[in-house]
Amino acid sequence: MPGGMQDMAYTSLKFFLFLAVVMLVYFRFPWKQHKWVVLLGASYFFYLLVSYRLVAYIVFTTVSTYWAAIRIEQIARDAKQTLAQHRSDWDKETKKAFKNQAGRRKRKLLTLVLVANFGILVFLKYYNLFAGSLNDLLGSWGVGFSAPTLKLLLPLGISFYTFQSMGYLIDVYWEKTEAQKNLAKFSLFVSFFPQIVQGPISIYDQLAHQFYEPHDFDFTRFKHAAELILWGAFKKLVVADRAVIALNLATEEYSAWNGTTLVFVVLLYAVQIYTAFSGGIDISRGAAQIFGIDMTDNFRQPYFAHSVSEFWNRWHITLGGWFKRYLFYPLAVSRSFASVGKRIRGTGFGKTAAGQHVAKVLPTSMASFAVFLLVGAWHGANWKYLGFGLWNGGIIMLSSLLLPVYAAMRKALNISEKQISFRLFQIVRTFIVVLGGYVFDIAPNLTESLSTFRRVFTDQSFSVAWDQIKQMELEIRHYLMIALGMALVLLVDLYHEKYGCGTLRKRLDTHPFWVRYVLILGCLLVTLYYGVWGPAFGASAFVYMQF
Repeated sequence: MPGGMQDMAYTSLKFFLFLAVVMLVYFRFPWKQHKWVVLLGASYFFYLLVSYRLVAYIVFTTVSTYWAAIRIEQIARDAKQTLAQHRSDWDKETKKAFKNQAGRRKRKLLTLVLVANFGILVFLKYYNLFAGSLNDLLGSWGVGFSAPTLKLLLPLGISFYTFQSMGYLIDVYWEKTEAQKNLAKFSLFVSFFPQIVQGPISIYDQLAHQFYEPHDFDFTRFKHAAELILWGAFKKLVVADRAVIALNLATEEYSAWNGTTLVFVVLLYAVQIYTAFSGGIDISRGAAQIFGIDMTDNFRQPYFAHSVSEFWNRWHITLGGWFKRYLFYPLAVSRSFASVGKRIRGTGFGKTAAGQHVAKVLPTSMASFAVFLLVGAWHGANWKYLGFGLWNGGIIMLSSLLLPVYAAMRKALNISEKQISFRLFQIVRTFIVVLGGYVFDIAPNLTESLSTFRRVFTDQSFSVAWDQIKQMELEIRHYLMIALGMALVLLVDLYHEKYGCGTLRKRLDTHPFWVRYVLILGCLLVTLYYGVWGPAFGASAFVYMQF
């Protein structure tokens, strides 16, 4: 973690002091209609403090997207006006040719800005991976040339602000959103400090108006936001950052562990990433709620999912939503993908019930598979993430294609989907498949990822694993604390699963003051006493901070 980010991490005292100052200035700002200026100034102050050497990248994305959106909207508006003026004197072919010409101008401008911004992201994030792989390939062929490796730094939140900005630009191109004419206001949408570290990735029409509306201080809203921040800090500091200490050593000595130890490591990672990501999202959303801004929910009890597809609809919801909105749907309805289904229907197999099902779902399954390859690549500059994408995309694709088979098996076994036992089976089955995907996250490379599956099935020994686990720096009491903390997290998530997210905070409001006081004070004291600032612990980075 860079020094600046370490100092201003969302769980640091400096960040909470910064948040308090911004809150004081915001709610005391005399020009009510311009309160958003305080958030803009705070966001750029935060960014400069953390990543001042790389601020040019976010400025370039902001300015290029702002300019392109206005130009695209202007081209569309001018085209409509011209067509209206020549409604009676232009024939159909002339109108069509003019529309196509305007469309090409819009597409060229859109393509230019998309390539420029995604090109920067790809270059900074993946150049050294491609250069190293090319050098290995050329070396195996005996070629003396080698591509240079570069010391490249990733700007804070580059994936998040790039995806969010490009989504806005595409929406303007699709004429779903009006271009923002105020550069400063658009800059706030791109750089808002509570979401810059790890999202969520917001849609302009859902979020931007909340920035520009003046919000007065509301104690109930502040109280709920503070409770959400405290709960996120508990998950991050007490559970996730304690687990990551063992995980850091486990990944350093990864090839030394037997299959039983690796199962334990993957389970520990499942706890760590769940609490780190959801805890970070809670802090982000809570910080925004203080100012009256409700950011999109980005995490909704994914370990209660009944399928891998549902898991990804609950985990990093806005990332999946971005890919679904701007890539999956365009691919699924494209001529290339749709033609696959048509060709199958024209065969003898396509006339059967199985063939009709395959023809129906294969185009969307292929689109989903392509999306998961990109999601895998998004996770990091390492070929193991290609395996991550193949694992998740392949399972989802096969599950979709085999739906009639699963239905026939349930019917033959007389299993109802509403049975609690079957639903629990689905949850456990999905969790095990998700753990398989985590292997690609934990292992240092693709080769070790594949080796993990072999060791899990061929090298099991509890006595050896016990000795190896004791080498991971944490004592039994720390593992017990992690287990108890995760159990509490799952209990809260189970409540939210039944009654809806955010209902627990509202339920607390119905209890006497002393009950609320004891619960909140207890959570605060546990977080302060057992958090990572205790002896021998140090705060770790947020899960998606490097993105």
